[in-house]
Amino acid sequence: MQIEQMETPSVAIDLDILDANLKRTAELAAKAGVKLRPHIKTHKSVWIARKQIEYGATGITTAKLGEAEVMADGGIHDILIAFPLIGANKLKRLAKLIERGVRVTVSVDSMEAARGISDVGHAAGMRIPLYLDVNTGLNRCGLEPGLPSAELALQISALPGVDVNGLMTHAGHSYGCGDAEGARKVAFAEAEALIATQQILRDKGLDVPEISVGSTPTSKFTEQLSGVTEMRPGAYVFGDGSQLYPGFIDETECAMRIYATVVSSPRPGTLIVDAGSKTLTNDVSVHRKGYGYLPDYPEIFVERLSEEHGILAVPNNCSLKIGDVVSIIPNHCCTVVNLRDELAGVRDGKLDHWMKVDARGLIT
Repeated sequence: MQIEQMETPSVAIDLDILDANLKRTAELAAKAGVKLRPHIKTHKSVWIARKQIEYGATGITTAKLGEAEVMADGGIHDILIAFPLIGANKLKRLAKLIERGVRVTVSVDSMEAARGISDVGHAAGMRIPLYLDVNTGLNRCGLEPGLPSAELALQISALPGVDVNGLMTHAGHSYGCGDAEGARKVAFAEAEALIATQQILRDKGLDVPEISVGSTPTSKFTEQLSGVTEMRPGAYVFGDGSQLYPGFIDETECAMRIYATVVSSPRPGTLIVDAGSKTLTNDVSVHRKGYGYLPDYPEIFVERLSEEHGILAVPNNCSLKIGDVVSIIPNHCCTVVNLRDELAGVRDGKLDHWMKVDARGLIT
C-alpha cells in the first residue's frame, strides 16, 4: 500500500529515518562515554524501546507507572520512572513491579515522596535507587540547585529503604531557544548546576554518582560536557517542528509525517483538511505560527483547529484541491503519538508494518 492510499488522517513513521535517528543518538552517547536512557513517552512502543536497547541504551525512562508496567511486560527491566509517585495505590504498584525483578529507579523532589518509596523498599528488604529532581530553569518539579537540593538529598539519604543514587534535571526550556547555540548554553548550565550540587554533597559526605540530564536539544552537546553520566532524550526518535523550526535538526531527521486529505474549499484563502486537534494536537511553537508545517507547501499555515478539522490559510494561487493529500510535520510528536492506537511504519513510500502504541493513554 502506498502512503497516499492509506485512510486519512494517518500518522506515518519513516522507518529508515527512525533507524538513523536511533543509531545516531546511541553513537553520540557512546562517543561521549555516557549512558543513554531514552524517554519512551515519545513513542510508547515496546518495539521501538527494544530497538533502543539493541543499539546500546542501558535502560529506559518513563513518565508514569503505567508506561513502566507495559515496558516491563515487553521484557525491559531497567526503568527510571521520572515522576513523583504519590499515593498508596501507586506505591503498591511500584512494589509489584519490583517483585517482578525489574530494576526501578524513581525520581523525587520531596521528603513526602521519598518516605513512601522508602517504606516500599524497607518492606521488601532493599534500598530503592532514587534520582533527586533538580530545577535548572524549566521551573517544573525540583528544588533549586546547590544547597536547597543538597539539603533535601541529605535528609532523604537517612531513610532506610532508599539510596540517593543520582541527580537529574530536564531542561525542557531549551526548546524555547532560537538556535543551537542557545541550546548549547542551556546544556552547559544544566550540567554545571547538577555537578555543583553533587560537589556540595560530596563535601558533606554523601556520594551521588549519577548525573542525568534530559531533553533532546541539549543531548546534542553531551560530548562537550564534563561530569555527566547519563542522558535521557526522547523526541529525537521522530523529530518534529519544535526541533526543526529553531534548527536543532533538519527535515531529513523528521521521521513522522501526518497525512491529511483536503475535504473542503469553502472560501478564498481557506482549505479544510481532515486532521484536527485529535490528530495534530493543540501544541504550538514559539518559533512558528500554526499547528504544523507542510514541507511541500511552506507558505501554508495550519491556522486553526477544531476536533476533526484543520483550517489551512493558503495563498490565492494555491494549487491544492479537494481530494489532494498533504503531509504535515507536527509541532510536537509526543502528544500526537498518544492519540493513536497504531503508527504506520513506512519504507520507500510504502506501508511496511503497523506499530502498536502499547502504552497509549497510560497516564497513571
